[in-house]
Amino acid sequence: MKIRPLRVLSVAGAITLLTACGAESGAEPVSSGSGSDKITVGVIPIASNAPIYLGQQEGFFEEEGLELEIQNTVGGAAAVPAVVSGNFDFADSNIVSLLVAADQGLDLEIVAPGSASSGDPSKDATAVIVPEESPISTPADLSGKTISVNTLSNIGDTTISAVVEENGGDPSTIDFVEVPFPEAEAALESGNVDAAWVAEPFLTSALKSGSRAVTYNYADFDPATPIEAYFTTSKFAEENPDIVARFTRAMHKSHEFASSNPDAVREIVGTYTKIDAGLRAEMTLNKYPTEFSVEILQKLADAAFKYGTLQNKLDVSTLIQE
Repeated sequence: MKIRPLRVLSVAGAITLLTACGAESGAEPVSSGSGSDKITVGVIPIASNAPIYLGQQEGFFEEEGLELEIQNTVGGAAAVPAVVSGNFDFADSNIVSLLVAADQGLDLEIVAPGSASSGDPSKDATAVIVPEESPISTPADLSGKTISVNTLSNIGDTTISAVVEENGGDPSTIDFVEVPFPEAEAALESGNVDAAWVAEPFLTSALKSGSRAVTYNYADFDPATPIEAYFTTSKFAEENPDIVARFTRAMHKSHEFASSNPDAVREIVGTYTKIDAGLRAEMTLNKYPTEFSVEILQKLADAAFKYGTLQNKLDVSTLIQE
């Protein structure tokens, strides 16, 4: 697998990423004056993060005595240092980015699940797509091809590589290049890449325009692939265990509500993104778990190490806070 330089991007029970290096920073919760504790959470404003917005709207955080302030972030590259410095109390990140952070010695704790694969290998929220006339028809055919991903050395190229190898291809011959999701379809149409990894709502748009999905890589990697999680520093968690517990409960309520109310998910996405109503109605939604499989996290960590995203092999059983 050919990759360009590593960059930590964004990325479900509570898994603790404990490393030898302790974080020195951590935001102190502030009383709002109404008896609630004010918390600031960095969130990537994308469709898969609808539950936290629904939780705020439905009063789940207020029920737990938390005054939630959501701050937009672009991903783990910005969220991890913001949490470590204390600018955010919690933040959302993609799972592999958090594994990379642990691999690099940052002392973080995953405190609540984020989104996960829909579990449907025929219609998930992300896919590797090709032009309709492309000779590429199976994951193995991606060997030797140029594939765009939104961020290199992360969950996209890791899971795609695993799926390609599982289907008899050679991921070491793939040239992964970095192209933001909004630009991926244009890169594919222009011939700059042979295939493009895209997520909703860009996936639905591309498929309606004639592109074909070769693999729904998250679901093909594992039907329960975790994608994102909410995290804080170990220092904040140790000093504010009650706030962490209340935040986790509020997120669980938010995920349960989102899972039971898909129409509410589609509606609220329109309040913090520019996705139009038509696309919101058609796009595939993620699952919103309240528990996290350690076995699948290990599978993901092993793949990240095998394909060069992690520098060290992580034993996730040593990273779990009982």
